[in-house]
Amino acid sequence: MMLARTHTLRSLNKHVSRASFATAPKKYAESRPDGGGPGGRSSNPGITVAVFGAGGFLGRYVCSNLGEIGSRTYIGNRGDEFELRHLRPMFDLGRSRFVFYSARDRDSMAEVIADADVVVNLIGKYYETKTLSDKPSFPYIDYKTNFSFEETNVEIAKTIAELCTEMQVDNLIHVSSLAASPDSKSEWARTKYAGECAVKEAYPWATIIRPTQLFGYEDKLLNQFANQAAMAPFGYVPMIDGGQALTQPVFMDDVANVITKVVGNAEGYEGKTIDCFGSRDFTYKELAEFVYDITSQYPELIDVPKSVMLNIAKITQFQPNPMMTPDLVELWSEDYVAKSPEWYESQVGADKVLTMADLGVEATPIEKIAFRYLHRFRKGGHFVLAEGYHGIHQEKKCDIFE
Repeated sequence: MMLARTHTLRSLNKHVSRASFATAPKKYAESRPDGGGPGGRSSNPGITVAVFGAGGFLGRYVCSNLGEIGSRTYIGNRGDEFELRHLRPMFDLGRSRFVFYSARDRDSMAEVIADADVVVNLIGKYYETKTLSDKPSFPYIDYKTNFSFEETNVEIAKTIAELCTEMQVDNLIHVSSLAASPDSKSEWARTKYAGECAVKEAYPWATIIRPTQLFGYEDKLLNQFANQAAMAPFGYVPMIDGGQALTQPVFMDDVANVITKVVGNAEGYEGKTIDCFGSRDFTYKELAEFVYDITSQYPELIDVPKSVMLNIAKITQFQPNPMMTPDLVELWSEDYVAKSPEWYESQVGADKVLTMADLGVEATPIEKIAFRYLHRFRKGGHFVLAEGYHGIHQEKKCDIFE
Protein backbone atom coordinates (compact mmCIF):
# COMPACT_ATOMS: atom_id res chain seq x y z
CA MET A 1 0.00 0.00 0.00
CA MET A 2 2.75 2.47 1.00
CA LEU A 3 4.77 1.64 -2.13
CA ALA A 4 1.74 2.28 -4.30
CA ARG A 5 1.12 5.66 -2.66
CA THR A 6 4.77 6.66 -2.97
CA HIS A 7 4.76 5.73 -6.65
CA THR A 8 1.55 7.73 -7.19
CA LEU A 9 2.91 10.85 -5.48
CA ARG A 10 6.11 10.68 -7.55
CA SER A 11 4.05 10.36 -10.72
CA LEU A 12 1.90 13.34 -9.74
CA ASN A 13 4.94 15.49 -8.96
CA LYS A 14 6.51 14.54 -12.28
CA HIS A 15 3.27 15.40 -14.09
CA VAL A 16 2.96 18.78 -12.36
CA SER A 17 6.54 19.76 -13.18
CA ARG A 18 6.06 18.93 -16.85
CA ALA A 19 2.65 20.58 -17.13
CA SER A 20 3.79 23.98 -15.93
CA PHE A 21 2.06 26.97 -17.50
CA ALA A 22 5.43 28.69 -17.89
CA THR A 23 6.83 29.30 -21.33
CA ALA A 24 9.95 27.55 -22.62
CA PRO A 25 13.22 28.24 -20.74
CA LYS A 26 14.85 31.50 -21.77
CA LYS A 27 18.12 31.39 -23.66
CA TYR A 28 19.38 34.39 -21.71
CA ALA A 29 19.23 32.33 -18.48
CA GLU A 30 22.65 30.94 -19.32
CA SER A 31 25.72 32.34 -17.58
CA ARG A 32 27.07 35.52 -19.15
CA PRO A 33 30.67 35.33 -20.48
CA ASP A 34 31.74 38.23 -18.23
CA GLY A 35 29.77 36.99 -15.22
CA GLY A 36 30.20 34.31 -12.60
CA GLY A 37 28.28 31.37 -11.25
CA PRO A 38 26.75 28.32 -12.93
CA GLY A 39 24.03 30.24 -14.77
CA GLY A 40 20.40 30.91 -14.04
CA ARG A 41 19.31 32.28 -10.70
CA SER A 42 22.58 31.34 -9.00
CA SER A 43 24.74 33.25 -11.50
CA ASN A 44 26.26 36.70 -11.09
CA PRO A 45 25.97 38.65 -14.34
CA GLY A 46 27.48 41.77 -12.78
CA ILE A 47 24.35 43.87 -13.38
CA THR A 48 22.41 45.78 -10.75
CA VAL A 49 18.88 46.84 -11.72
CA ALA A 50 16.44 49.14 -9.90
CA VAL A 51 12.78 48.55 -10.68
CA PHE A 52 9.91 50.97 -10.07
CA GLY A 53 6.42 49.52 -10.45
CA ALA A 54 7.49 45.93 -9.81
CA GLY A 55 4.18 45.09 -8.14
CA GLY A 56 2.16 45.62 -11.31
CA PHE A 57 1.01 43.17 -13.96
CA LEU A 58 4.14 43.45 -16.13
CA GLY A 59 6.46 44.06 -13.19
CA ARG A 60 6.25 40.56 -11.73
CA TYR A 61 7.34 39.00 -15.02
CA VAL A 62 10.21 41.45 -15.45
CA CYS A 63 11.37 40.59 -11.91
CA SER A 64 11.10 36.87 -12.64
CA ASN A 65 13.34 37.31 -15.69
CA LEU A 66 15.84 39.42 -13.75
CA GLY A 67 15.96 36.79 -11.04
CA GLU A 68 16.42 34.09 -13.68
CA ILE A 69 19.65 35.67 -14.93
CA GLY A 70 20.85 36.29 -11.38
CA SER A 71 20.92 40.07 -11.53
CA ARG A 72 20.99 41.98 -8.26
CA THR A 73 17.68 43.84 -8.17
CA TYR A 74 16.48 46.78 -6.09
CA ILE A 75 12.70 46.83 -5.91
CA GLY A 76 10.85 50.00 -5.00
CA ASN A 77 7.96 49.41 -2.61
CA ARG A 78 5.38 52.07 -1.72
CA GLY A 79 3.46 50.00 0.83
CA ASP A 80 3.91 47.20 3.30
CA GLU A 81 6.76 44.88 2.36
CA PHE A 82 4.39 41.90 2.40
CA GLU A 83 2.53 43.36 -0.59
CA LEU A 84 5.49 42.29 -2.74
CA ARG A 85 6.39 39.06 -0.95
CA HIS A 86 5.44 37.07 -4.04
CA LEU A 87 8.52 38.53 -5.75
CA ARG A 88 11.02 37.21 -3.19
CA PRO A 89 11.12 33.56 -4.41
CA MET A 90 12.03 34.83 -7.89
CA PHE A 91 15.53 35.70 -6.69
CA ASP A 92 18.36 33.70 -5.19
CA LEU A 93 19.26 34.49 -1.59
CA GLY A 94 20.69 37.99 -1.29
CA ARG A 95 19.97 39.00 -4.90
CA SER A 96 16.93 41.20 -4.16
CA ARG A 97 16.59 44.33 -2.03
CA PHE A 98 13.22 45.89 -1.20
CA VAL A 99 13.30 49.62 -0.54
CA PHE A 100 10.40 51.71 0.74
CA TYR A 101 9.85 54.98 -1.12
CA SER A 102 7.26 57.66 -1.66
CA ALA A 103 6.57 58.88 -5.18
CA ARG A 104 6.47 62.42 -3.74
CA ASP A 105 9.79 62.09 -1.90
CA ARG A 106 12.75 62.55 -4.25
CA ASP A 107 15.32 61.39 -1.70
CA SER A 108 13.53 58.08 -1.06
CA MET A 109 13.40 57.43 -4.82
CA ALA A 110 17.15 58.03 -4.98
CA GLU A 111 17.58 55.37 -2.28
CA VAL A 112 15.85 52.85 -4.53
CA ILE A 113 18.24 53.63 -7.39
CA ALA A 114 21.36 53.68 -5.19
CA ASP A 115 24.26 52.20 -7.22
CA ALA A 116 22.11 50.56 -9.91
CA ASP A 117 23.50 50.18 -13.43
CA VAL A 118 20.05 50.16 -15.04
CA VAL A 119 16.74 51.62 -13.89
CA VAL A 120 13.41 50.27 -15.16
CA ASN A 121 10.30 52.44 -14.78
CA LEU A 122 7.08 50.41 -15.00
CA ILE A 123 4.91 52.80 -12.99
CA GLY A 124 1.46 53.26 -14.45
CA LYS A 125 -2.26 53.03 -13.71
CA TYR A 126 -5.22 52.80 -16.06
CA TYR A 127 -7.35 54.95 -13.74
CA GLU A 128 -6.71 57.82 -11.36
CA THR A 129 -6.58 56.49 -7.80
CA LYS A 130 -8.83 58.31 -5.36
CA THR A 131 -9.18 58.48 -1.59
CA LEU A 132 -11.53 59.86 1.05
CA SER A 133 -10.43 63.01 2.86
CA ASP A 134 -11.78 65.38 5.50
CA LYS A 135 -13.79 68.42 4.50
CA PRO A 136 -14.52 71.39 6.82
CA SER A 137 -18.11 71.81 5.63
CA PHE A 138 -21.03 69.41 5.10
CA PRO A 139 -20.90 66.49 4.24
CA TYR A 140 -17.45 66.69 5.94
CA ILE A 141 -15.83 64.12 3.67
CA ASP A 142 -14.48 64.55 0.18
CA TYR A 143 -13.48 62.11 -2.55
CA LYS A 144 -10.24 63.47 -3.95
CA THR A 145 -7.70 62.22 -6.47
CA ASN A 146 -4.70 60.57 -4.89
CA PHE A 147 -2.44 60.22 -7.94
CA SER A 148 -3.56 61.86 -11.19
CA PHE A 149 -2.53 60.75 -14.68
CA GLU A 150 -0.33 63.85 -14.92
CA GLU A 151 1.53 62.98 -11.73
CA THR A 152 1.82 59.25 -12.46
CA ASN A 153 2.75 59.35 -16.14
CA VAL A 154 4.65 62.64 -16.35
CA GLU A 155 5.94 64.01 -13.06
CA ILE A 156 7.09 60.71 -11.51
CA ALA A 157 8.63 59.58 -14.80
CA LYS A 158 10.45 62.91 -15.10
CA THR A 159 11.75 62.68 -11.52
CA ILE A 160 13.15 59.18 -12.14
CA ALA A 161 14.84 60.38 -15.34
CA GLU A 162 16.35 63.40 -13.60
CA LEU A 163 17.67 61.21 -10.78
CA CYS A 164 19.24 58.86 -13.34
CA THR A 165 21.06 61.81 -14.88
CA GLU A 166 22.20 63.18 -11.53
CA MET A 167 23.32 59.77 -10.25
CA GLN A 168 25.00 58.85 -13.56
CA VAL A 169 23.00 55.66 -14.11
CA ASP A 170 24.18 53.76 -17.19
CA ASN A 171 20.72 53.35 -18.71
CA LEU A 172 17.05 54.03 -18.08
CA ILE A 173 14.28 51.86 -19.52
CA HIS A 174 10.97 53.71 -19.58
CA VAL A 175 7.79 51.77 -20.39
CA SER A 176 5.24 53.92 -22.21
CA SER A 177 2.47 52.83 -24.59
CA LEU A 178 1.76 52.59 -28.32
CA ALA A 179 -1.43 54.52 -27.62
CA ALA A 180 0.63 57.51 -26.44
CA SER A 181 -0.38 60.52 -28.53
CA PRO A 182 -0.81 64.26 -27.96
CA ASP A 183 -4.01 64.12 -30.06
CA SER A 184 -5.77 61.31 -28.20
CA LYS A 185 -9.06 62.05 -26.45
CA SER A 186 -7.84 59.86 -23.58
CA GLU A 187 -5.99 61.78 -20.88
CA TRP A 188 -4.08 58.60 -20.03
CA ALA A 189 -2.73 58.38 -23.60
CA ARG A 190 -1.92 62.11 -23.73
CA THR A 191 0.01 61.99 -20.45
CA LYS A 192 1.84 58.86 -21.59
CA TYR A 193 3.10 60.86 -24.56
CA ALA A 194 4.00 63.81 -22.35
CA GLY A 195 5.85 61.41 -20.05
CA GLU A 196 7.93 60.11 -22.97
CA CYS A 197 8.90 63.65 -23.90
CA ALA A 198 9.78 64.54 -20.30
CA VAL A 199 11.97 61.44 -19.95
CA LYS A 200 13.81 62.12 -23.22
CA GLU A 201 14.43 65.72 -22.17
CA ALA A 202 15.80 64.76 -18.75
CA TYR A 203 17.67 61.63 -19.90
CA PRO A 204 18.21 61.62 -23.70
CA TRP A 205 19.76 58.12 -23.68
CA ALA A 206 16.67 56.44 -22.26
CA THR A 207 15.28 53.34 -23.98
CA ILE A 208 11.54 53.72 -24.56
CA ILE A 209 9.42 50.54 -24.61
CA ARG A 210 5.98 51.05 -26.17
CA PRO A 211 3.64 48.03 -25.89
CA THR A 212 0.05 47.74 -27.05
CA GLN A 213 -2.51 46.35 -24.61
CA LEU A 214 -1.10 43.46 -22.60
CA PHE A 215 -2.75 40.07 -22.31
CA GLY A 216 -1.77 37.36 -19.87
CA TYR A 217 -2.86 35.54 -16.75
CA GLU A 218 -3.76 38.59 -14.66
CA ASP A 219 -4.71 40.93 -17.50
CA LYS A 220 -7.42 43.57 -17.51
CA LEU A 221 -8.40 42.76 -21.08
CA LEU A 222 -9.50 39.16 -21.75
CA ASN A 223 -10.32 38.57 -18.09
CA GLN A 224 -12.47 41.70 -18.17
CA PHE A 225 -14.63 40.39 -21.00
CA ALA A 226 -15.12 37.12 -19.12
CA ASN A 227 -15.91 38.89 -15.84
CA GLN A 228 -18.38 41.18 -17.58
CA ALA A 229 -20.23 38.15 -18.94
CA ALA A 230 -20.26 36.51 -15.50
CA MET A 231 -21.76 39.62 -13.90
CA ALA A 232 -23.80 40.85 -16.85
CA PRO A 233 -27.34 41.89 -15.91
CA PHE A 234 -29.85 40.00 -18.07
CA GLY A 235 -26.96 38.54 -20.09
CA TYR A 236 -25.98 41.76 -21.91
CA VAL A 237 -22.39 42.97 -22.40
CA PRO A 238 -22.03 46.51 -23.81
CA MET A 239 -19.76 47.22 -26.76
CA ILE A 240 -18.64 50.86 -27.14
CA ASP A 241 -19.87 51.99 -30.57
CA GLY A 242 -20.35 48.36 -31.49
CA GLY A 243 -16.77 47.45 -30.49
CA GLN A 244 -15.41 48.43 -33.90
CA ALA A 245 -12.15 50.03 -32.71
CA LEU A 246 -9.03 47.93 -33.30
CA THR A 247 -6.61 46.51 -30.74
CA GLN A 248 -3.45 44.41 -31.17
CA PRO A 249 -2.73 42.76 -27.79
CA VAL A 250 0.78 41.59 -26.94
CA PHE A 251 1.70 38.80 -24.52
CA MET A 252 3.12 40.25 -21.29
CA ASP A 253 5.95 37.67 -21.24
CA ASP A 254 7.13 38.87 -24.67
CA VAL A 255 7.40 42.44 -23.37
CA ALA A 256 9.20 41.23 -20.23
CA ASN A 257 11.67 39.36 -22.47
CA VAL A 258 12.31 42.51 -24.49
CA ILE A 259 13.03 44.49 -21.32
CA THR A 260 15.39 41.76 -20.08
CA LYS A 261 17.28 41.75 -23.36
CA VAL A 262 17.69 45.52 -23.15
CA VAL A 263 18.99 45.17 -19.58
CA GLY A 264 21.58 42.67 -20.85
CA ASN A 265 22.77 45.05 -23.58
CA ALA A 266 21.86 48.48 -22.22
CA GLU A 267 24.54 50.31 -24.13
CA GLY A 268 23.42 48.84 -27.46
CA TYR A 269 19.87 50.17 -27.03
CA GLU A 270 20.62 53.64 -25.66
CA GLY A 271 18.20 56.22 -27.02
CA LYS A 272 16.17 53.60 -28.91
CA THR A 273 12.41 53.24 -29.09
CA ILE A 274 11.07 49.67 -29.21
CA ASP A 275 7.45 48.96 -30.19
CA CYS A 276 5.90 45.75 -28.85
CA PHE A 277 2.71 44.42 -30.42
CA GLY A 278 0.89 41.17 -31.07
CA SER A 279 0.83 39.02 -34.19
CA ARG A 280 -2.60 40.25 -35.36
CA ASP A 281 -5.25 42.84 -34.64
CA PHE A 282 -8.88 42.44 -33.59
CA THR A 283 -11.89 44.64 -33.15
CA TYR A 284 -13.04 44.66 -29.53
CA LYS A 285 -16.15 42.80 -30.63
CA GLU A 286 -14.06 40.07 -32.28
CA LEU A 287 -11.92 39.84 -29.15
CA ALA A 288 -15.00 39.47 -26.95
CA GLU A 289 -16.39 36.73 -29.21
CA PHE A 290 -13.01 34.97 -29.09
CA VAL A 291 -13.10 35.03 -25.27
CA TYR A 292 -16.66 33.72 -25.08
CA ASP A 293 -15.85 30.92 -27.50
CA ILE A 294 -13.24 29.73 -24.96
CA THR A 295 -15.31 30.29 -21.83
CA SER A 296 -18.59 28.96 -23.26
CA GLN A 297 -20.26 32.13 -22.04
CA TYR A 298 -22.70 33.46 -24.59
CA PRO A 299 -23.93 36.89 -23.51
CA GLU A 300 -25.60 39.17 -26.01
CA LEU A 301 -23.19 41.87 -27.22
CA ILE A 302 -25.11 45.10 -27.54
CA ASP A 303 -24.08 48.26 -29.38
CA VAL A 304 -23.89 51.14 -26.89
CA PRO A 305 -23.14 54.65 -28.22
CA LYS A 306 -20.02 56.21 -26.78
CA SER A 307 -21.99 59.10 -25.29
CA VAL A 308 -24.19 56.67 -23.32
CA MET A 309 -21.21 54.59 -22.20
CA LEU A 310 -19.48 57.73 -20.91
CA ASN A 311 -22.44 58.42 -18.62
CA ILE A 312 -22.42 54.83 -17.36
CA ALA A 313 -18.66 55.01 -16.74
CA LYS A 314 -19.09 58.13 -14.63
CA ILE A 315 -20.81 55.86 -12.11
CA THR A 316 -18.71 52.71 -12.46
CA GLN A 317 -15.46 54.69 -12.04
CA PHE A 318 -16.08 54.80 -8.28
CA GLN A 319 -15.67 51.03 -7.93
CA PRO A 320 -12.49 49.90 -6.08
CA ASN A 321 -10.99 48.43 -9.27
CA PRO A 322 -13.26 49.90 -11.94
CA MET A 323 -13.96 47.84 -15.04
CA MET A 324 -14.74 51.00 -16.96
CA THR A 325 -13.96 54.69 -16.49
CA PRO A 326 -14.73 57.66 -18.74
CA ASP A 327 -11.09 57.75 -19.80
CA LEU A 328 -11.12 54.05 -20.68
CA VAL A 329 -14.20 54.66 -22.82
CA GLU A 330 -12.20 57.25 -24.75
CA LEU A 331 -9.20 54.92 -25.03
CA TRP A 332 -11.26 51.93 -26.20
CA SER A 333 -12.97 54.12 -28.79
CA GLU A 334 -9.68 54.63 -30.62
CA ASP A 335 -7.50 52.16 -32.51
CA TYR A 336 -4.76 50.75 -30.26
CA VAL A 337 -2.48 49.15 -32.86
CA ALA A 338 1.04 49.34 -34.26
CA LYS A 339 1.95 50.97 -37.54
CA SER A 340 2.12 48.91 -40.72
CA PRO A 341 5.03 46.45 -41.30
CA GLU A 342 6.08 48.60 -44.28
CA TRP A 343 6.45 51.63 -42.02
CA TYR A 344 8.82 49.79 -39.68
CA GLU A 345 10.82 48.39 -42.59
CA SER A 346 11.24 51.89 -44.03
CA GLN A 347 12.85 53.16 -40.81
CA VAL A 348 16.59 53.79 -41.16
CA GLY A 349 19.37 55.52 -39.27
CA ALA A 350 19.93 56.10 -35.56
CA ASP A 351 16.30 57.09 -34.99
CA LYS A 352 14.93 53.81 -36.41
CA VAL A 353 12.03 52.52 -34.33
CA LEU A 354 12.72 48.90 -33.41
CA THR A 355 10.25 46.08 -32.89
CA MET A 356 10.38 42.86 -30.87
CA ALA A 357 11.61 41.03 -33.96
CA ASP A 358 14.75 43.21 -33.99
CA LEU A 359 15.57 41.79 -30.56
CA GLY A 360 14.82 38.21 -31.56
CA VAL A 361 11.50 38.02 -29.69
CA GLU A 362 8.65 36.48 -31.68
CA ALA A 363 5.12 37.63 -30.85
CA THR A 364 3.20 34.88 -29.08
CA PRO A 365 -0.24 34.31 -30.69
CA ILE A 366 -3.12 35.08 -28.36
CA GLU A 367 -4.74 31.78 -29.39
CA LYS A 368 -1.82 29.88 -27.85
CA ILE A 369 -2.15 31.41 -24.38
CA ALA A 370 -5.73 32.52 -23.74
CA PHE A 371 -7.20 29.08 -22.98
CA ARG A 372 -4.70 28.55 -20.16
CA TYR A 373 -6.33 31.12 -17.93
CA LEU A 374 -9.80 31.63 -19.42
CA HIS A 375 -11.07 28.06 -19.12
CA ARG A 376 -11.64 28.72 -15.41
CA PHE A 377 -14.73 30.70 -16.41
CA ARG A 378 -16.33 27.57 -17.87
CA LYS A 379 -18.89 25.83 -15.72
CA GLY A 380 -16.97 22.74 -14.65
CA GLY A 381 -13.67 23.99 -16.06
CA HIS A 382 -12.00 22.39 -19.07
CA PHE A 383 -12.71 18.86 -17.77
CA VAL A 384 -16.32 19.12 -18.97
CA LEU A 385 -15.00 18.65 -22.51
CA ALA A 386 -13.67 15.17 -21.66
CA GLU A 387 -16.69 12.87 -21.51
CA GLY A 388 -16.50 10.38 -18.66
CA TYR A 389 -13.21 11.79 -17.37
CA HIS A 390 -14.21 11.81 -13.72
CA GLY A 391 -15.46 8.22 -13.75
CA ILE A 392 -12.33 6.89 -15.47
CA HIS A 393 -10.14 8.84 -13.06
CA GLN A 394 -11.90 7.36 -10.03
CA GLU A 395 -11.53 3.80 -11.38
CA LYS A 396 -7.79 4.20 -11.97
CA LYS A 397 -7.33 5.76 -8.55
CA CYS A 398 -9.05 2.83 -6.89
CA ASP A 399 -6.94 0.28 -8.81
CA ILE A 400 -3.70 1.96 -7.71
CA PHE A 401 -4.48 1.92 -4.01
CA GLU A 402 -5.84 -1.64 -3.86
